[in-house]
Amino acid sequence: MKRKIFFRLMLAVAAFAMIAFVVPQEQKKGGPWEIPKEYKEKKNPFKDDASLVKLGRTIYNKHCRSCHGNAGLGDGVMAKNQKTFPGDFSSAEFHKYTDGELYFMSIIGRDEMPNFEKKITDEEERWAVINYIRTMKK
Repeated sequence: MKRKIFFRLMLAVAAFAMIAFVVPQEQKKGGPWEIPKEYKEKKNPFKDDASLVKLGRTIYNKHCRSCHGNAGLGDGVMAKNQKTFPGDFSSAEFHKYTDGELYFMSIIGRDEMPNFEKKITDEEERWAVINYIRTMKK
């Protein structure tokens, strides 16, 4: 009798443990960004340079796609490992940000969003990423 109770109890514990690993955990939405004034007012010197979009896509694929996904929907292969949802670059809310704000968010980062100042050192390449993510619209 004791063995049956013990077996059932262990079976229940194992089932709960499996559910904890199988059921995706709810990701929280990140809080508002605290972006310094200098970045809010920062102008994109390459704003109208459509040729940079291709370069931006290449850099995005190398550094950003794993979390943000192919279309910037926040569904990259690494996104599920994040505590915070990476964001949806195609949303109208996202496109309200200035280029300077996107620069800060993309290059400077915060929390789980890493800093890319040492990985993307060329200023033109940084702006190329901004130009590329600007193309991600619904």
